[in-house]
Amino acid sequence: MDARLRGIFPPIPTVFTSSGDVDTRRTASNVTRWMTTALSGVLALGSNGEATSLDENESDRILAAVRDEVPRTKLLIAGTGRESTRAAIDACRRAGALGADLALVRPPSYFKTQMTNDALVSHFRQVADASPIPVLLYNLPATGVTLTLPVVSTLAEHPNVAGMKETSPELERLGQFTAIGGGFQVLSGWAPVIYPAVSLGAAGGILAIANVLPDECVALYRLASDGRHAEALQLQRTLTPLARLVSSVHGIAGLKYALDQIGYAGGEPRSPLMPVSDRARDEIAQALQLFRSASHVAAD
Repeated sequence: MDARLRGIFPPIPTVFTSSGDVDTRRTASNVTRWMTTALSGVLALGSNGEATSLDENESDRILAAVRDEVPRTKLLIAGTGRESTRAAIDACRRAGALGADLALVRPPSYFKTQMTNDALVSHFRQVADASPIPVLLYNLPATGVTLTLPVVSTLAEHPNVAGMKETSPELERLGQFTAIGGGFQVLSGWAPVIYPAVSLGAAGGILAIANVLPDECVALYRLASDGRHAEALQLQRTLTPLARLVSSVHGIAGLKYALDQIGYAGGEPRSPLMPVSDRARDEIAQALQLFRSASHVAAD
């Protein structure tokens, strides 16, 4: 198990130019700033990176640009999930060649009714067998396909499966995954429960809000890890409203708008995703202000 696979990782957005092309320069510039913080690395080409809207050439260009900005002391995780086993294997191989440290692989979901436990185990085993870099399973029940404990326990025995990202508020399931042990690491993908997730044994989190508040997310992780429960709970409650707005409520467009507001490059998502609404802009701006006010009071 890679000792660096602990802490907080932002699933970074892909920045686009005004004409809709991938903007590798501004994406890389964001990463340069994030790497001056205590983040443990980044996830490129994940859900927040609009990976499913990029072609393979665009994906490779983004990954190469990001790799140049991530020091070797930190981890570069690459989203390599595809709808076919063959394509996922190819994506893992390309990610490895471009310098990624780990591959985050979501389950295929287009034929969700046929994604039985046997089908999922077969898919991930083939990917892990062929991938030149360790694989992280990506459990994203919102797609309609859920990785169950029997599936994850079986796959955790594979020598090239390092752990998983669990993106849901289901703490009972997360606790079952963290109990697998044997070096299998679990990262929470749901910011509103990162404090209890770490308390249950999660190694950290891959959190959209960490793009906006990297130091605060790392602080929350450390407080939870150190058992400073009252302080962790207070910071969790302060973070959660803004975390929800830039993830489950207003999605990628909301996250990008928040980044614009704090001096990072955000911009608009790629169609068919829509730009952030005026109402969402107001809600996010107010939440940012409230967070700053709360942080100032806490510091005093």
